[in-house]
Amino acid sequence: MGILVIIGIIAITFVLMEGVAWATHKYVMHGFLWHLHADHHKKDHFGVFERNDLFFLIFAAPSIALFAVGSSQGLHAPWFWIGLGILIYGIAYFLVHEVFIHQRIKWLRNTRNVYFLGIRKAHKRHHKHLEKEGGECFGMLWVPLRYFREASKAVRARH
Repeated sequence: MGILVIIGIIAITFVLMEGVAWATHKYVMHGFLWHLHADHHKKDHFGVFERNDLFFLIFAAPSIALFAVGSSQGLHAPWFWIGLGILIYGIAYFLVHEVFIHQRIKWLRNTRNVYFLGIRKAHKRHHKHLEKEGGECFGMLWVPLRYFREASKAVRARH
């Protein structure tokens, strides 16, 4: 398997993970596993951890399994590289959601980057809904374009 094929597998997996994350967020986290996700919306948790943090373990399991299968079959099989694409998405999700949006680590607080501001705007809109139903903006790295347009207008207005 050539390097371009490997990079393609990783990139396609990363892009597809946004769809998986969106569907999981909408139908699982705001569905039958709401009891794990609810504290993320209501802040009824103690300390720095939330029950919602268990989703990191749930989402890591397929990546770990694919690494194991891929390692046993050799790097010519796609499974290892799919697992890597999932892992890279998980890292991006952590950095955007936990670090940037929720400021669990205080980085990028005063950014003027339109992409980041659009993501933050959409996520704030998502958190206006405190209940299981009626939510919107379930994506993480790609949200409706109107949030990017609003962020762009806000950045231009500051200059």
